[in-house]
Amino acid sequence: MSDTPAPAALPQIPVTVLTGYLGAGKTTLLNRVLTENHGKKYAVIVNEFGEIGIDNDLVVGADEEVFEMNNGCICCTVRGDLIRIIGGLIKRKDKFDAILVETTGLADPAPVAQTFFTDDDVKKRTRLDSIVTVVDAKHVGLRLEDADEAEEQIAFADVILLNKTDLVSKEELAKIEARIRTINPFAKVHHTVRSNIDLDQILDRGSFDLNRIIGLDPDFLEGGHDHHHHHGHHEKEGANPLHDEEIRSLSVMLDKPVDPAKFSDWISGLLLAEGQNILRSKGILNMAKSDQRYVFQAVHMVSEGSFTGPWPTKDKRKSRLVFIGRKLNEAALRDGFAACAA
Repeated sequence: MSDTPAPAALPQIPVTVLTGYLGAGKTTLLNRVLTENHGKKYAVIVNEFGEIGIDNDLVVGADEEVFEMNNGCICCTVRGDLIRIIGGLIKRKDKFDAILVETTGLADPAPVAQTFFTDDDVKKRTRLDSIVTVVDAKHVGLRLEDADEAEEQIAFADVILLNKTDLVSKEELAKIEARIRTINPFAKVHHTVRSNIDLDQILDRGSFDLNRIIGLDPDFLEGGHDHHHHHGHHEKEGANPLHDEEIRSLSVMLDKPVDPAKFSDWISGLLLAEGQNILRSKGILNMAKSDQRYVFQAVHMVSEGSFTGPWPTKDKRKSRLVFIGRKLNEAALRDGFAACAA
């Protein structure tokens, strides 16, 4: 390490991770990013360029893995390593408004998301903005029955595009949305037809920014939709082992201030032991001896947390954690969190 002063921090490019089951409408969405005249410059990283089926007339010229579009956006494939591709994008002369990373229809988005938490070079120049999942309203019921990936993609999402809503009735749509909510209470859900959505609604949303977790869900602290208890609504039966594998969300609250050291020990132990089953966790905590809100989030075992400004009112200083995962032991989580009280 030399003693030269650090260069001024470069602006971080927001990164959106796009996931969704095969046929849900991701390609339609990507094609819109790459061909519409939205006046922004996006870089789209796809798994396989061929899968997108971009009209060759729209492609200006290509080096080996980067294709330039007429609207100034570029598209590249991840043949090797995501970190290497992002490094290459960052070095390019063109400045991007945002980067969009598409994961394959079967992939679990967690490793992609974790790249943006853990790789130092990537972290300096980019910030994970949100995980967007495209869901096929017509077929999601079947997918949730037969494919763990579909459930995981919903569990990881910050934003969900419930697509192909023209193919289902209002009643079916309400049912599907309720099912999505049991898996993931904190994603923002948009109803779309042919993935038609204003790109500002999904790019550069700041869903992963600890400062904005609070603003995204005003009910987060209120216990608004009573996410608590019975999202699995199978606790009582307990006999059927299948239900254990279902992903659900669960929240725990604490009225007393939290001891930072106790919390840190408990949560790191919990994520180490149960992190494979806990897909996402988020929390807003009232730490003892601090007037600032402490905001915490994790993807599996990888977590981050920081103080993010004062509480809006004295009386609302409750601590709340939401977990999304499989085999969540509600009593253990509640007791463990309660034991963190100062």
